[in-house]
Amino acid sequence: MTALPTRKLEAYRYADIDALASVWSELAPAERVGIAAQQKLQQIWLPNGDEVEVRRVEMTLQTGAIARIFALNNAARYGRIELDVTMHDGADFALYGANIGGSNSTLEIVTTLRHIAPGATSRQTVRSVLGGKATGSFLGRIEVAREGQQTDAEQSVKAMLLDRGATANAKPELEIFADDVKCAHGATVGELDRNQLFYAAARGLGPVAARALLLEGFVAGLWDDIEGDDLGIAELAREALRKVAA
Repeated sequence: MTALPTRKLEAYRYADIDALASVWSELAPAERVGIAAQQKLQQIWLPNGDEVEVRRVEMTLQTGAIARIFALNNAARYGRIELDVTMHDGADFALYGANIGGSNSTLEIVTTLRHIAPGATSRQTVRSVLGGKATGSFLGRIEVAREGQQTDAEQSVKAMLLDRGATANAKPELEIFADDVKCAHGATVGELDRNQLFYAAARGLGPVAARALLLEGFVAGLWDDIEGDDLGIAELAREALRKVAA
């Protein structure tokens, strides 16, 4: 195990180092996931209920492979998702992630996407809902090699702050060596719309129920593309939103 990182490292700029230290010696190496050519993978990452949760994954998509990751990050104290993805010819990767937390929690999604061959596509959609003094961060790095022509990469990051003590961080980073690419990123931070809250109240919803309903709409689209009947992530997200809305 390497030395405990510090905030001087870019990938740990916003991390709760004390919380990370409590599990650092027990962390296993990053999980390695390989997706064969023309194959498809869907994974749903759910919290395990621990106060401190760290998930580290290294993923490789071979020619024409497809990966869809749906992740809910809402550990009570510190939750961190690290994802390193390498994409070959025509690979197609998408991440749909939510940071939902209150109190003094720190929640991070940190990604590195490597486009090393032509025609690969990546989409990253992250939504954060933060109350109390919670901190939610997305650090997303996209690397496009000289061989990565016709890359199409996009990051969409939005955060909803419920209290003045909450903090949202978004740091997109692009390193592009190819000249025929399409890379875009967008980030917004806001609060619940008072007019929408008033409308909900006028229809008989209490303040907590109204906030929870609007917040559910804010993150619900993340789960639309899940294949199969496993929508447990939507229900867990709904419960987490009710807690931070209270």
